[in-house]
Amino acid sequence: MTPIHRRALLLGAGAATLAAPALAQGTGGGADWPRQPIRVVVPFPAGGTTDMLARLFGQRLSETLGQPMLVENRGGGGGSIGADVVAKAAPDGHVVLFHNLTFVTTTSALQFIGRAPHDIERDFIAVSVGAFVPGIILTQASHPANNLREFVEWARGRTDVFYGSTGPGSGMNLTGETLKRDAGIQMEHVPYRGAAPLVQELVAGRVQLGSDQISTGMVHVNNGTLKALATLAPTRPRVLPNVPTVREMGFPNLEQQGWNGYFVPARTPDAVVQRLQREVSAAAQVPEINRRILETGGEPGGGTSAEFQAMLRTQISSIRALVESVRIRPE
Repeated sequence: MTPIHRRALLLGAGAATLAAPALAQGTGGGADWPRQPIRVVVPFPAGGTTDMLARLFGQRLSETLGQPMLVENRGGGGGSIGADVVAKAAPDGHVVLFHNLTFVTTTSALQFIGRAPHDIERDFIAVSVGAFVPGIILTQASHPANNLREFVEWARGRTDVFYGSTGPGSGMNLTGETLKRDAGIQMEHVPYRGAAPLVQELVAGRVQLGSDQISTGMVHVNNGTLKALATLAPTRPRVLPNVPTVREMGFPNLEQQGWNGYFVPARTPDAVVQRLQREVSAAAQVPEINRRILETGGEPGGGTSAEFQAMLRTQISSIRALVESVRIRPE
């Protein structure tokens, strides 16, 4: 499926009315950009999908932009700590954020309790999606459940079930709390600083449920250390066709479309945003990068800032409502 077709599915029939970015962008100032190395803040520890993709794109962008793309891992707070670094950076295009769907869930949760350090639409400009990467719900390979419905039946009535997440307010935190509500089961939340330590704890069996983006989670599924119970995406993964969707399992409220994309601080000049967007979109179609994304279960991204912003508005609206309904409190 091409990136344009994927975006059409994500934005839905009414997305055309959302196409204009809500953020005011500055003008001028981009003719000589970049003038120095670019810091790419990844708000998670090294080793996860978002980190891997940031480094994959960074190699290409360093060549086309003529300056090094220096990945800086700033984990913690479900991604909010690293994101806040970029929100407060000078809006000159030399500090950028590479984030994923957790950006929406964590920010929505923090806004719910009145403690959000930043606002996605007010404090950032969404530049372009690097890749669309579905999430999968995982458990250890030895677990008796073979899909999410069987896991729910196993967990029903138990008081010793733990689910892990990449931090309070993260996507898996929202997934876990929504599953508890919709399935009528009890689970204790255990937060980690990123996907890599969460997966390690899943493999060790210290938590029974978690999720990861398919590109890194699939490695553990294929080598037999973890088991995929469901995908959070609207369709079954092309690389794991036997893994059902959460909707097929009877839990449509868990459905989330994953992505990894670039952001810059609000008021970054238009010329900088447009140049970075063009280079990211072009990099997503470079054969080697395209192949790596497809091999790991994702789909190449690209597209305009307006398209990315429209997709975010749709997700922010639905996720914010879900956060309030299950009362996620990232404390």
